[in-house]
Amino acid sequence: MNTFLRSRYNRYNLIAGGLLLIIGFVWIYPFLWVLFASFKTSSEMFSAGAKLLPETWDFGNFYRAWTKANFNIYFFNTLLYAASATAIELVKSSMCGYVLGRYRFPGRTLILGLITATLFIPIAAIILPQFQLVRSLGLLNTRPGVILALSGGAGALYVLLFTGFFQPLPDELFESARLDGANFVQTFRLMLPLAKPIIATVVIFQFMRTWNEFNIPLVFTLGRPELRNMAVGMYAFRGEYSVDWTGFAAGTTMSIIPVLIVFFIFQGYFVRGLSGAVKQ
Repeated sequence: MNTFLRSRYNRYNLIAGGLLLIIGFVWIYPFLWVLFASFKTSSEMFSAGAKLLPETWDFGNFYRAWTKANFNIYFFNTLLYAASATAIELVKSSMCGYVLGRYRFPGRTLILGLITATLFIPIAAIILPQFQLVRSLGLLNTRPGVILALSGGAGALYVLLFTGFFQPLPDELFESARLDGANFVQTFRLMLPLAKPIIATVVIFQFMRTWNEFNIPLVFTLGRPELRNMAVGMYAFRGEYSVDWTGFAAGTTMSIIPVLIVFFIFQGYFVRGLSGAVKQ
């Protein structure tokens, strides 16, 4: 009986695995098509249909995208914006989550409620206030202005993740730090490495959101196109009467690779961070 159940279980696993492979291939096929299209010539791209592998590998699409479409400048801007906004968001959300998770003070419940309420506000709805603030600070059409605008908008989720992590930590850890003479900042620095799963989650979410952001880099750099990121820079492939689709595919491929690298680096901590947040 056990042998029969085991064989039926293995058979179901094979069927489920095959179905998942088919679904996975269908899901990833558009990305693979764009990836291989970046190595095709313009004529082959439209004549190949659903065929993936190119007959002639053309690496000139990447050179054209990198130089003539100014992707060398856009890539630097995007990397600077994503890294800086992620670092700022990580610092402020971790400190806010630490205070809300470990300290009881008047108004704490109200602050948590307001932070949670901001999750339901569309990010596009706050572009105008951000624009007015950045312009009043004299940072419009500057890289610091774009970074400042990008470092806000999604912080409520990160604050709640850090709050849920720091709140159930044993009090003995904090008491030991205080007995050793650690102040508030030193205690925070001692406890922050324990939150590696949440840190990885914040890094992945914020980096991906900032890297792919279109509206803020477009609106805040209207006067200086050289400050655009890669998402906005895709418009460089649009001519007056035609579109450089192979160059567009090459630019898309270059814009996806850094995001995949970041995800693969932090994916282990990312899964643990999400599972810990659900348990809380």
